[in-house]
Amino acid sequence: MAFTGQLYIDGEWTTGSGGGTFETLDPSTGSVIGTAIEASAADVDAAVDAAVRAFADPAWRDMTPSARGKLLWRIADLIEQHADELGELESRDVGQVVGFARGSMAGAADMFRYFAGWTTKLDGTVSSISVPGYLHYTRREPVGVCALITPWNFPLAIAVWKLAPALATGNTVVLKPAEQTPLTTTRLVELVEEAGVPKGVVNLVTGGPEVGQALVYHPRVDKVSFTGSTEVGRSIVRASAGNLKRVSLELGGKAPNIVLKDADIDQAVIGSMLGGLFNSGQACAAYSRFYVDASRVDEFTDKLGSAMSNMKLGPGLAPDTQLGPLVSEEQLARVEGYVKGGIEQGAEVVLGGKRADGDLAAGFFFEPTLFRGVTHDMTIAREEIFGPVLPVISYDDPEELVAQANDTDYGLVACVWTKDVALGHRLAHGIRAGEVYINSMPMLDPAAPWGGFKASGWGREMAADALDAYTETKGIWVNLGG
Repeated sequence: MAFTGQLYIDGEWTTGSGGGTFETLDPSTGSVIGTAIEASAADVDAAVDAAVRAFADPAWRDMTPSARGKLLWRIADLIEQHADELGELESRDVGQVVGFARGSMAGAADMFRYFAGWTTKLDGTVSSISVPGYLHYTRREPVGVCALITPWNFPLAIAVWKLAPALATGNTVVLKPAEQTPLTTTRLVELVEEAGVPKGVVNLVTGGPEVGQALVYHPRVDKVSFTGSTEVGRSIVRASAGNLKRVSLELGGKAPNIVLKDADIDQAVIGSMLGGLFNSGQACAAYSRFYVDASRVDEFTDKLGSAMSNMKLGPGLAPDTQLGPLVSEEQLARVEGYVKGGIEQGAEVVLGGKRADGDLAAGFFFEPTLFRGVTHDMTIAREEIFGPVLPVISYDDPEELVAQANDTDYGLVACVWTKDVALGHRLAHGIRAGEVYINSMPMLDPAAPWGGFKASGWGREMAADALDAYTETKGIWVNLGG
């Protein structure tokens, strides 16, 4: 059944005012699976106006914390009830392996339940001031209207990372998914409506970069939360200056994956492969530069190549698929360009290195690709590829590892494989990254904060840290008659 999207503004589904539409494609075949609305500037204004009104409406403003928590719990229940449907939609739209996509729906439900628990715990403090005759206390209050702008690689999961804490803290939102992947976000908003969220509290606008730009420049938007490229993140910071919007950013990464001499190579191979290739490498957290001790590099590379060669490439909905397509022709060409550049700079292709052919030629498939003989200064070792490309770098001196890991604009994720727990901790403490894993592929949990250093972003998603992104602290002074 073809998807036909609409905007959701002030509690109503609408085709908008501009008359524009765009197509959404199945990455496995390149064929059209539906159309969505290209929101106009007037549609963005209407969505923001609705959010402004809802923020002041007692139906939302005065809802008790307990009632707000129950509302988030109902959303979680609906996501759980529709997990199979949502997983299949995500697989069709993004190309994700369907089992992985369905699993992420359970995580989305858990995220809403986690933040439902926080609604009754947003406590202020009584301050120990030195001014006699006065009481001072603080309140945690919502920021206001929040523009939530999400990427194409994990559309529903990242929308939930933002939406759950924004609603838990009493904000209203305008949600804007990436134009490549609007399906699950649209369905999520339908479930939010079914759960009984008051009109205007959650609004949905779809479309390209112009829609996102209209939101980040909008004078009545109080906060922007964005996940995407570092380049766009910088432009959002500049745009936020007009009314000094609050901004939180989760941006790019180039994660070092360090395999020490004493590592369990078999464990490191499987964990590194899964950490580098999940979602076909289209993840800012993907392990994407592999530093391996020179005495183990041949063994590691040979075993990694063998494991990668056994991965089944195919459509996300196929039950035996282990690696799906890239999201678009544009992303396919980008990955292809990086691989070509790596070859030109002297890296050796061990496996893959080209688009898939045969039955997969019509889709956006790229073979899992392994490079050896990579040096730290090569482009494939420094820039974010966002595809199934793993470059292996041999090192001799472990004392240089922290400096090499930190020699990047990014600082989102890193990984260390070692049997020496103390050394693993020392490296983890020295690497400038928001998340460091020891003997593990990347993991997430609602109670664990997520975010990066340097050009990987500002602020944290998830955990109690996310509450700071969506609240203001108000101080209140009371003259006690002194």
